[in-house]
Amino acid sequence: MTPDDRVYAYSAVLMGSPILLKLFEHNETLASNVFRLIKLQETKLTVNRQQSEVMSVNHAAGDHAVAVSKPVFDLIRRAKAVSVLENSSFNFTIGPLVKRWKIGFNGNSVPAATDLQALLKITDPHDVILDESSQSVFLHKAGMEIDLGAIAKGYIADVVRDFLREQQVTQALINLGGNVQTLGAGAEGAWAIGLKKPFSTPESLIGVINVTNKSVVTSGIYERYFELNGQRYHHILDPKTGYPLDNELLSVTIISDDSIDGDIYTTLLYGMGVEKSLRYLENFPHIEAIFVTKDQQIIFSSQRQFTFMPLDPDYHITGSTV
Repeated sequence: MTPDDRVYAYSAVLMGSPILLKLFEHNETLASNVFRLIKLQETKLTVNRQQSEVMSVNHAAGDHAVAVSKPVFDLIRRAKAVSVLENSSFNFTIGPLVKRWKIGFNGNSVPAATDLQALLKITDPHDVILDESSQSVFLHKAGMEIDLGAIAKGYIADVVRDFLREQQVTQALINLGGNVQTLGAGAEGAWAIGLKKPFSTPESLIGVINVTNKSVVTSGIYERYFELNGQRYHHILDPKTGYPLDNELLSVTIISDDSIDGDIYTTLLYGMGVEKSLRYLENFPHIEAIFVTKDQQIIFSSQRQFTFMPLDPDYHITGSTV
């Protein structure tokens, strides 16, 4: 590696996750500006503080509409559009169910069925009323909450990418706790992104995804879960039943231009399962997926935008469509 190829890494903890920025120049000022930008976006979108634009909407649920800034309104509109798709597993009003389960936040018991049924009544995305003229959001029922957590990291990763481009940066990587967005190529001609081995150590990889100028987002049932009476309960909930989704998948990885698409499609496809997802993606050539199944298969929807190097002999590449 020549001095010109040297990669400089900068890190911070934001949004409850470790954030990593890689640049091909030593520029602490630029790194500080990136972290400041992330913090600003988090302040607008978070539900983990009492005060944010999103929390202002939630506090007014069942009472009145709340005007929000255009970026927040546009993001809420995008989240609603995906949430109301037929049989969508993406639901940005699922917050009350997530809070009841507390999976990943010391939750270790299964809620009563009556509790889940009651909460399902206030998790209908159709009850989010948007007014374009006033850029306001009204949650129709008291107790409703919107949570942009399933889409915010991808959105912020894309905001950072666009900011770096404005600063004339042509090569960089930003990792927002699992949402990886890249500019240009890495030092070796492509950025190498590890695909984690489920239920193993953080360093254990199934393989490496090589991309240039792409986002890589993975969602898996091994990220947050608890076990009770021999059964595993993970954090990816079915918005129709209130219980964790149960199918053949361990993880879904999305390779796309925009990281926000990675957030959306990991959840959508998780709910569909492999077979339906492969058919669905035939209509979306700009989105590619890697599925890892419980019987240790690795399945690609296609391989136009990335290459894959397998590392674990226990997992087998068993099929793809081109």
